[in-house]
Amino acid sequence: MPRATVIGSGPNGLAAAVSLARAGYAVEVLEAAPTIGGGVRSAASTLPGFVHDVCSAVHPAAYSSPFLRAFGRDRVEWIIPEAAYAHPLDDGRAGIAWHDLERTADALGPDARAWRALLRPLSTHIEGLLDATGGSLLRIPQDPVTAVRYGLRMLEQGSMMARGTFRTAEAAGLVAGVVAHANTALPALSGAAAGLLLMAQAHAGGWAYPRGGAQRIADALADDLRAHGGAIRTDAPVADLSALDWGDPHRGDLLLLNTAPRLALTLRDVPVRYASAIRAYRYGPAAAKVDFALDGPVPWTNREVALAPTVHVGGTREEVWASENAVAQGRVSERPYVLVAQPSVLDDSRAPAGKQTLWAYIHVPANSDADPTELVVRQIERFAPGFRDRILASHAVPARERVHLNPAEIGGDIFGGSFTMRQAVVRPVLSPAPWRTPMPGVYLASAATPPGPGVNFQAGWHAARTALADAGERVDLGDLFGSAQAGPPHGD
Repeated sequence: MPRATVIGSGPNGLAAAVSLARAGYAVEVLEAAPTIGGGVRSAASTLPGFVHDVCSAVHPAAYSSPFLRAFGRDRVEWIIPEAAYAHPLDDGRAGIAWHDLERTADALGPDARAWRALLRPLSTHIEGLLDATGGSLLRIPQDPVTAVRYGLRMLEQGSMMARGTFRTAEAAGLVAGVVAHANTALPALSGAAAGLLLMAQAHAGGWAYPRGGAQRIADALADDLRAHGGAIRTDAPVADLSALDWGDPHRGDLLLLNTAPRLALTLRDVPVRYASAIRAYRYGPAAAKVDFALDGPVPWTNREVALAPTVHVGGTREEVWASENAVAQGRVSERPYVLVAQPSVLDDSRAPAGKQTLWAYIHVPANSDADPTELVVRQIERFAPGFRDRILASHAVPARERVHLNPAEIGGDIFGGSFTMRQAVVRPVLSPAPWRTPMPGVYLASAATPPGPGVNFQAGWHAARTALADAGERVDLGDLFGSAQAGPPHGD
């Protein structure tokens, strides 16, 4: 039986491991941390009884992922909020992106038509959009009409033309808050690309998240891996692949890296051209995170904001843009954009009765050692007076420390590499199959390969499928998971 060694137990590593175990490989996953999961871990980081997500918190890309639908997303209990995300403003108003597109549009008044025009063609053709964005961009998409519609909207929202799309602060804020997820100067094509996909997912499958914490995703995958003969070793860091016994590629053994691509350079006989390309791959700005244990709900001025597990705190579109542009210039705004998740508004398993957890991060320059707590508190307090008084405990992770939580987060970059348009195509090399390396049996299976960041499992699946194809076994998800494939993500 051929061996497959997977470095890293993040969602992509586990997706690759599960796929190869089901294909008949003897799979071992090596994880540097004491617990599995990488970007999908949970921990009691503040007080006993409070469950905080260590990295990712809300998972629209996971819920809509072709891989997870094939694997069986019912293995995790998902919460699909009625209000996908919210964007509060200073005067007590707020934009609310409901799961229902029509409800969202109707609430935006004079911007109702523009909201429908922007997102209905994408959300109603989500399968085509997922195909267009779910792999290498160096291919012809299955739904070219949707791909073109996506591209045209990306050109609009990724440029100064975005200023003319909406007339209300609510609609403009809703878009800016999602586009800012990309952690880049705004407006930007890459930000618009990420934002439009996320907004379409909000109105299709919804911005789902797992009851009990992100760890449930990793645990479900690990259970399946073990059921098919695979093994996971924790506290097993790998810094030098040349010293690792991963088998013999000439006998069909495989090595898959759910890590920063630079780890591949520790192998012997790496071609000079490939090594140069990997060294040229760039990392971007970072995230600094803080978890809060609260003695009650956040006292949002606008009550509808309390219904949304995800809140984008940053004020007007212009303020959000200014905050992100400051980070791109190497500084942090006094009024930063804050990405907030309040999972316990719908998940009472995250905190003791009557209490809540809060997850929040700001964007900062790479390798920043700044504690984000006070900036985050002040920004939330701006839209929720009395928030400070609800805090029982907090736990901050500056950007410089994130690499200790996840070695792939170089400099605190949570995207596995700067998400620019160039690095959406050259990720980390220019190739229709960038998961394949020139070293026999070695494959990249991380967010540094297409489709890039997010908990979508696709990089891991593509790496495994490419390895299997190179071994003469061409498979699709249905071959490995059979009838487990679920319907489209908008069928909920």
